[in-house]
Amino acid sequence: MPFSVTEKDYTDGVSIGDVLLLDAAKEELLTVPDKTVPAELANSGVVGASHGWGFFCNRQDRSVRISDFFSPFASKSNPTMIPLPPFTALHACQTENVWNVAMSSSPPDQDDGEEWVVGIQFLGNQLSICSPRRDLRWTNIEIPFGSLLNSNLMYSKRDQTFNMPAPGGNYMCSWDLLFRQENYPKVYELLFHNLPELPQSSWELLDSCLKEDHWVESPSGESFLVKWYSPVSSPLSIFMVFREEETNEGRRNMCYTEDIGDMCIFLSKSEAFCVQASSFPGLKPNSIYHIGRGVAVYDLTAKSVSHFELIKGEPKEIPPSIPYWLPPFSI
Repeated sequence: MPFSVTEKDYTDGVSIGDVLLLDAAKEELLTVPDKTVPAELANSGVVGASHGWGFFCNRQDRSVRISDFFSPFASKSNPTMIPLPPFTALHACQTENVWNVAMSSSPPDQDDGEEWVVGIQFLGNQLSICSPRRDLRWTNIEIPFGSLLNSNLMYSKRDQTFNMPAPGGNYMCSWDLLFRQENYPKVYELLFHNLPELPQSSWELLDSCLKEDHWVESPSGESFLVKWYSPVSSPLSIFMVFREEETNEGRRNMCYTEDIGDMCIFLSKSEAFCVQASSFPGLKPNSIYHIGRGVAVYDLTAKSVSHFELIKGEPKEIPPSIPYWLPPFSI
């Protein structure tokens, strides 16, 4: 997770700074020193992240660029910068406020020839999709419902589609990479099984919470729907996870589970993702790492939340300001 960027030097119009990254496994900060802040990012804010790449929006002209600036493996003096086509809003839609983003993969090399597609979900009813190294403009799609604040876009590598749960989480919309307009979107009904036995008061509490639905896919292609509940009067989050069992005739059977094995899920304002905990020592299996009201990890077995209260190396005067997880990496 990018924690902050602190400027150290500004000479001849060039800004040099340290990038602070939060290591979720060790709950401490990692410093990537002496990175040149590109002029294109000097007046930009981060509006999304996917596959470890940040989406930076210029505060003046609203242009958006994708960059690997936060990656500790990126060039310190010349990080990759990929401009995106300018946005155009559909009738009665807006492109000022990005809700979340998703990509089919990390950007391939310029001459690789691999298809690479970007999706941006705006607050409201607009979804825009393009292949940045092929398309000069976006394909704009009107979402058949208001995305509001609870439906999140993700890309399924298994199905090669952009997926988005509908508000309420009872349906899922799916768009393939052909961008055909005549039959969009493909809608799946989600049928829920094996619901937990909870007292009526617990269901009433869940009904009163702020809700987000995240569709996430494991490295092996297993799919989960995560329902994220945030009580209005409490900083503690509640999660329910449903594993996709099978798909038939436009329906996807979802089975409630408290066991996702060696997996841990990462939720934030970035595209949701899932990794094997054993591949990154220190990560807690069968858990959900989330950035909402603070940074925390939810244990699915114990149904308990642990907040990252004291982060080793945290500068007291700089609050975390970039609420996006980056996929784990090893240095």
